[in-house]
Amino acid sequence: MLCLQETKKEAIDKTLCQALWGDAEVKWELQPTINNAGGLLCIWSDATFKMEKKVMGNGFIYLEGTWVGDGGKVTIINIYSPCDIASKRIIWDDIKQLRATNNGGLWFILGDFNCIRRQYEKVGVCHRIQNGGSIKEFNDWIVDLDVEDVPSVSRKFTLYRPNGTAKSKIDRVLVSADWFCKWQDSIQIILDRNFSDHC
Repeated sequence: MLCLQETKKEAIDKTLCQALWGDAEVKWELQPTINNAGGLLCIWSDATFKMEKKVMGNGFIYLEGTWVGDGGKVTIINIYSPCDIASKRIIWDDIKQLRATNNGGLWFILGDFNCIRRQYEKVGVCHRIQNGGSIKEFNDWIVDLDVEDVPSVSRKFTLYRPNGTAKSKIDRVLVSADWFCKWQDSIQIILDRNFSDHC
């Protein structure tokens, strides 16, 4: 499964998905960009993941299906959260409702949450990062979903401002506890920046 945020694309075709995936056999779901902001893309192979249900929410793609290798149920959510807290709350509530109606199987939630969990995840001046109250709300949401952070390695921050005035950890991977029972060595590797301000 490949999940991309901030694609800045209004449309994606099979040729691009095949090039990104590296194989002709590819499935995908796209949430187009709006006014050159956001955009989400999930790419996978039917040989490994059979999608059975999808929900296109405002700021997220929800995919529910079966992991072909072992027949287990998996829910994958790709998120690009807006910066304002009111819009974040809408996404958080939508996903909590989906979790309440689908509590079985493994859960994997990843993306740009535009939110930090702890004050030390932000250094410098950044207008996009919230105050302590929304940190608490974000952490409460994570607890309510019964998911936890996948440990990060290699770098401490995922967003760096080009002028060096700010850095923060707003991109993360959250999984259900049973995910670690199946794949206990799961980690999030934060790569070097290339053309994006995110790693």
